[in-house]
Amino acid sequence: MGWFLKFLNSSIGKKFMMAVTGSFLIIFLVVHLIGNITLFFGASAFNAYVLTLDVIKPLIRVIELVLLTAFILHIFNGLKLWIENKRARGVTYKINGSPENSDVFSRTMFLTGSIVFIFLVLHLATFFWRFNVHDPEGLANTHQYFDIVTGFFQIWWYVILYIVAVLLLGFHLNHGFQSAFQTFGWNHKKYFPLVQKIGTLYAIIMALGFASMPIYFFFFYGGNQ
Repeated sequence: MGWFLKFLNSSIGKKFMMAVTGSFLIIFLVVHLIGNITLFFGASAFNAYVLTLDVIKPLIRVIELVLLTAFILHIFNGLKLWIENKRARGVTYKINGSPENSDVFSRTMFLTGSIVFIFLVLHLATFFWRFNVHDPEGLANTHQYFDIVTGFFQIWWYVILYIVAVLLLGFHLNHGFQSAFQTFGWNHKKYFPLVQKIGTLYAIIMALGFASMPIYFFFFYGGNQ
């Protein structure tokens, strides 16, 4: 067990944990986006989707715990790597130290990750809190989850913050996707350009997919037309 802890505490071990937890979060974002797309099909579709999750709530709680653990490990290891790189070279955090990876995405990983983390805290303090803890209007009890979500998407400052955060998330994902493949050793020169293209496409789909929701519900739905 000692060797394993020593490995996790090494630079390679931290990068490996970043890749593993990052891969898990990448998969989660796909599932999360697919579920949220039901918003575009109206209240009945989205409320039915959330009610389906309610039916399997014990499983959802386990998944939430795993997600929380993944987020904490990802943030913790990312912070440690950034500090170590700062001390060693006086440069910003990079998953890979090779010059060819020193692009705008790698150089801003710590910054974009930090902003996304701040947004995540706010996101949980709004949607998750209203769905599960404090719902003054009682909408969750009446299963009007659609109204809760679209209500937040009528608040201009929240819409701006949401859009900025998911666009920065796209930047973060673009480099993170490729870095995960490199960390796992799947960076053959013949195939890696395809991995880079897939990573960029994935990041664009995630960023625009999530951003499309507040844009639609603020500008084209409800009382803000």
